[in-house]
Formats: sequence, structure tokens, C-alpha cells
Amino acid sequence: MPRVTEVAPDLYQISIHMPEFDLQFNHFLSVDEEPLLFHTGMRMMFPAVREAVASIIDPAALRWISFSHFEVDECGALNEWLEVAPHAQAACSLVAAMVNLNDFANRPPRALQQDEVLVTGERRFRFRKTPHLPHGWDAGVLLEESEGTLLCSDLFHQIGDVEPVTETSVIGRTRAALVEYQAGPLMDYVPWTPYSRQLLHGLAELQPKRLAAMHGSTFVGDAGEALRELADVFEEVLSAPR
Repeated sequence: MPRVTEVAPDLYQISIHMPEFDLQFNHFLSVDEEPLLFHTGMRMMFPAVREAVASIIDPAALRWISFSHFEVDECGALNEWLEVAPHAQAACSLVAAMVNLNDFANRPPRALQQDEVLVTGERRFRFRKTPHLPHGWDAGVLLEESEGTLLCSDLFHQIGDVEPVTETSVIGRTRAALVEYQAGPLMDYVPWTPYSRQLLHGLAELQPKRLAAMHGSTFVGDAGEALRELADVFEEVLSAPR
């Protein structure tokens, strides 16, 4: 069964641990005048995630469905959500709309430009494009400005069925996951590009207070410093000679 945790006021983390991967998949529901779901989950997860959403709001009330990049755990169940939420619309990067969602989605998406703000009532979600960070040229993240929550997708990836929220740094867990992946079939899970550090430091400059990760605990603390540390870890692990 999904685990539902309120990680910030009216922001709920819906976690499903898959033992076969020893990996936690998180979906984030923002309850506002226009509710927003970040990460649809895989199609196979849709019944469980829908049930969890229904424990908080009527799923039909969803207005926005967003994600970082085109991947099954990010947006695989998008059309299932569009079916149960008749007024919902995907919100994604311009690249994601052009190369994927204009064909994949059953309704046209809203294509977000750099620093465009999606207003859902009391909340403002600022979009930042992050090509190839964590992966995919269509990648981007959302910052919920009122509480400073960065919906950061696969950044700060952690392995295991971990606690929903932590104030302890997750950099060590992230480094361990990257090292493990670099030694196996998931090598190059995250690419290191000439722009990676610049992108991470740009997110740090937004001064987030909370990092809502797709895989692992939500971190509460100096999120800007964590993003700068992540740049160091990425360069160390991902640019190492093979």
C-alpha cells in the first residue's frame, strides 16, 4: 500500500516501495484551488496512486499533471489521469511537449518556458529547464515558491525504503547510489555535461528549503548547499575514468 505523508503544508508525498528494485517511487500532490500532481507513476502503479490521491481529494478535481522528463515513472500513467480528471492538463517543458506529449497525451499539454510561473491558487510553481539533468533533453523541475519546495525528480536519488522526510543530509546516500549504478547495467544513469554544474548552481540560487525527490526521502534544510554539494558529487563520480 502507498504511504502518504504531508511533507509541507498541503503537499503530500505518496510513496510506493518496489522490493524488486529496492527503490521508493514518490508522487507529490499539491492541494490548492487547482490541484497539481507531480509524477504520474507507472501505468502499473496507477490504481494504487489513484487510491492514495482519493484519500486526500477527489481525483477528478486534478487540474495540473506535471513531471520532469518523459519516462514511465514520471508520466507513464498520464493518459489514465487525464481520463479520470476531465479538466486536467499536463504541464511540461516546451521540448517535452514538442517531441513527446503533443502526440502521446490525449489532451494538448501546457508547454512551460524558462522561469514561467504556473499559478494554482495560493501557490506559484516556477519552471526551470534542466536539459540532461537528471537525464533527457526535455528535463525540467518545479519550485513551489511559497514553501520553497523544489520538485527535483531523480536528483538526490536514494536506494531503499527510507523515511519520508529527513533533516539529515542525503548526499551520502545519493553518492552511494551513483557509485553502485556506475558499476552495473545502469551506468550513465545521470550524465555529466559541461552545463551540469551551472544548472545545479542555478537551482541553488533559487534558495529552496526542501528537496522533494522522486526516489528517497524529502530533505528539509539548506537545500541550496545540498545542490552545490551534489554538483561536486556528480563531477567526482560521473566524470571518473572507466
